[in-house]
Amino acid sequence: MRIVVARRTHVAALAALMVASPLLRRYGVTPRRARASLNEALRSRDTIVAALDGADVQGLAWLIVTRALDRSAYLRLLLVADGERSRGLGASLLADAERRVRLTGSRHIVALVTTTNRRARSFYSRHGYRRVGVLRSFARPAIDEALYVKSLGASAERSKARIREAGGARSLSRLDVRSTSRARTR
Repeated sequence: MRIVVARRTHVAALAALMVASPLLRRYGVTPRRARASLNEALRSRDTIVAALDGADVQGLAWLIVTRALDRSAYLRLLLVADGERSRGLGASLLADAERRVRLTGSRHIVALVTTTNRRARSFYSRHGYRRVGVLRSFARPAIDEALYVKSLGASAERSKARIREAGGARSLSRLDVRSTSRARTR
């Protein structure tokens, strides 16, 4: 298995992987929407890495680097094919994504994880991500998202100090942001 930066030639296979995901179907992902999102991401210079077994796409990590939120990168999607789960591929994709994020000078990685996805929440916790809040009906109505953050490198120590100054991690973990309308979340 090798991890490569995705190119336009990978879009069809990446879209097929996305459409095969029961979780992403809850978000309304269709073949057309998946291809359009991936093509837009590549045009916008998002980073998408693909795990390839020969020519077959077995997983992907999709990153959006930003200066917002103290120079955070957003891990928009980490997805592994059903037959490859619990074999270390997700961890490999995440490690590759984190390495790439560090190279951009980003200080943190943020991710949204569906609150009902216990395996994913456990996965991110095992890899050093902290749950800092819940966004109710944020991306889709009636689907709540947990917000996870991982601070990188030297900035991690500064972030921990800020948390202590703000009253500790418990005060941050109680964050509960409610969306009052879909228009505000777009």
